[in-house]
Amino acid sequence: MTTAPWRDPALPAAARVDDLLSRMTLEEKTAQLYGVWVGAATDGDGVAPLQSQMAADYDYEELITHGLGQLTRSYGTAPVDPALGAQALARAQRRIAAAGRFGIPAVAHEECLAGFTAWGATAYPVPLAWGATFDPGLVEEMARRIGHDLRAAGVHQGLAPVLDVVRDPRWGRVEETIGEDPYLVGTIGTAYVRGLESAGVVATLKHFAGYASSAGARNLAPVRAGVREFADVTLPPFEMALREGGARSVMAAYTDTDGIPASADPALLTGLLREEWGFTGTVVADYFGIAFLQTLHRVAGSPAEAAHAALTAGIDVELPSLNCYGRPLLEAVRAGEVPESLVDRAARRVLLQKCELGLLDEDWDPEPAAALDLDSAANRDVAGRLAQESVVLLDNPDGLLPLAPDTRIAVVGPRAADALAMLGCYSFPSHVLPRHPEVPMGIDIPTVLDALRTELPDAKVTFAEGCGVSDPDASGFEEAVARASEADVCVAFLGDRAGLFGRGTSGEGCDVTDLRLPGVQGELLDRLVATGVPVVLVLLTGRPYALGRWHGRLGAVVQAFFPGEEGGAAVAGVLSGRVNPSGRLPVSVPREPGGQPWTYLQPPLGLAGEVSNLDPTPLYAFGHGRSYTAFAWDDFAGTAPEIATDGSYDLSLTVRNTGDRAGAEVVQLYLHDPVASVTRPDVRLIGYRRLELEPGAAARVTFRFHSDLSAFTDRSGTRVVEPGALELRLAASSTEVRHTARLTLTGPVRPLGADRRLRCETEVSPTA
Repeated sequence: MTTAPWRDPALPAAARVDDLLSRMTLEEKTAQLYGVWVGAATDGDGVAPLQSQMAADYDYEELITHGLGQLTRSYGTAPVDPALGAQALARAQRRIAAAGRFGIPAVAHEECLAGFTAWGATAYPVPLAWGATFDPGLVEEMARRIGHDLRAAGVHQGLAPVLDVVRDPRWGRVEETIGEDPYLVGTIGTAYVRGLESAGVVATLKHFAGYASSAGARNLAPVRAGVREFADVTLPPFEMALREGGARSVMAAYTDTDGIPASADPALLTGLLREEWGFTGTVVADYFGIAFLQTLHRVAGSPAEAAHAALTAGIDVELPSLNCYGRPLLEAVRAGEVPESLVDRAARRVLLQKCELGLLDEDWDPEPAAALDLDSAANRDVAGRLAQESVVLLDNPDGLLPLAPDTRIAVVGPRAADALAMLGCYSFPSHVLPRHPEVPMGIDIPTVLDALRTELPDAKVTFAEGCGVSDPDASGFEEAVARASEADVCVAFLGDRAGLFGRGTSGEGCDVTDLRLPGVQGELLDRLVATGVPVVLVLLTGRPYALGRWHGRLGAVVQAFFPGEEGGAAVAGVLSGRVNPSGRLPVSVPREPGGQPWTYLQPPLGLAGEVSNLDPTPLYAFGHGRSYTAFAWDDFAGTAPEIATDGSYDLSLTVRNTGDRAGAEVVQLYLHDPVASVTRPDVRLIGYRRLELEPGAAARVTFRFHSDLSAFTDRSGTRVVEPGALELRLAASSTEVRHTARLTLTGPVRPLGADRRLRCETEVSPTA
């Protein structure tokens, strides 16, 4: 028996795919460019924008005779036992392979933003919590576990991570982001990519690009970012995740920037992504994003025109359906309206990726793993460690925390006794189960109330909800005040309910007008504070909220960003003192609820000044976080005060734990550029290192600064390193500077290419 060249694993992938393409009909090639979403909701209560309006009409049995590019969310559409789901997916794959001439299965993709979005799978902390850890290694470990679970279940592609940089915290999808700084987003996001890809799963970077800069913080609103903001804030995390992480897919954003939708922008998806950055993987549409070129953006007059625009721009795969790349594209190519070469280009990329995944091999086997445990003890261990590291102690002025083990505690608030308070909108229980109220959660998620009672068994703990998350009913205030008045300390668990498209206070399509606490939670907090009993505020949220109203009136403030299924134990551990808090803010916490948007990346005119009565200075700065121990930063040293515009500079210091318990310090390196040819952020993060230290232990950390890290986009649109003075600031947050190194870059202005250094390398050595 002779094996066709495209089936021969000894040949290069490119040769195999070229041979296969030469044998395929136009119908078979276009079939590789779309997916189908079996079982998607059509009643207006879905999990994707305008899902009910975008349902495609097709004959599945006839469709798969030509092959199929992708299967959409076999696990994440409805509750299904993972073992049964894996068997069903394997049957579907065998059916697809058997129906077509070439026996090629589909790529199965799933959401995996905070864990595999499947019933019974581990719900990890949300990405904003990853950012709070400042711990790329642990995030990579989490992503590797997610990837192994996906592969064991027969899934090839994960739609994560989100690399959007927060520009306005009122935006509903802040919980899905890693933070407001491109360096933090880039390094943490790249770690996630490495972990997922190491398990053989295709990581999909989203949303490329500018999605988080939507006007007025409205989901899918136009992007009003300038050229330099786009180049210096929006794009760097994607560049890092591609160059250093090896991501094999990119998802085009829904939004338009300066009138050009991302899904129809060849300068972005081909010129920058492929020609400048050298990306060779697949570009996929966000759900219905190609059809939106006609229905929302109105830059196409028909589905065929939308398909032509998207293919020309560089989108290879239409997700999650075939509205445009199906029959409309087929007929347009036959009519000579769309060049077949565009179809060939996209199909070649898709098939190359299928070849990499082993889907073109004769011995391909869709059978799932014999045992499928999507919420293993090892998973929960990683989820627990990540949750613990993500909790941020914002304030503890009088040492009220940790709580005494035998104290009287009044637990109050709508987030205390609800397991969903731990989860973001892309966790399966929040994302899918609201449509299936009869189905149990599928995983064990202790509430913070239960966890606190377990943590402090000798304490007398009472509970009153006080109010709901977002409703205006204040009838529970009196009971809450009564419980607080009887206690030694009141712990108020306030925050968000994750949801989709207005069905929550945080999540996709859950944008807000200002940063007041949702509903009447602020009024409840006022009443609790008025009792005179010390109040510990614990926030379980997907975004920062303005806390200036209570500054100086609270006993302590703890921030947790949807910390996942082990989050209750992590938060309770911080309150009891079992866990020493080490999280740092990935987003600033504002003082006042209005005056948005604001992030710490502000040029001089964005800072407080005498020309306006509005002061945007945050209450708690980016990078801020307290500990139950103390650290000394000593023996600061640097090298030469003058380096060339292509030179490097080392600066070091010793960090010592001077307290009586183990803890973690996060040393952060910021750049201040006093004079530049365009306005620059007053400070910006260019490096960090998390240090775990036992009592009395010390470590010396060295930051290897390279002049490339000072680069920015100049007036001509070129990324350059300019000569002149710089300040490097070693700090505990963007405002808590401990040591400053002043140096001068000498020599000519130096343009940078695609090989520029993106990361500040660090080195840590123990010291006596």
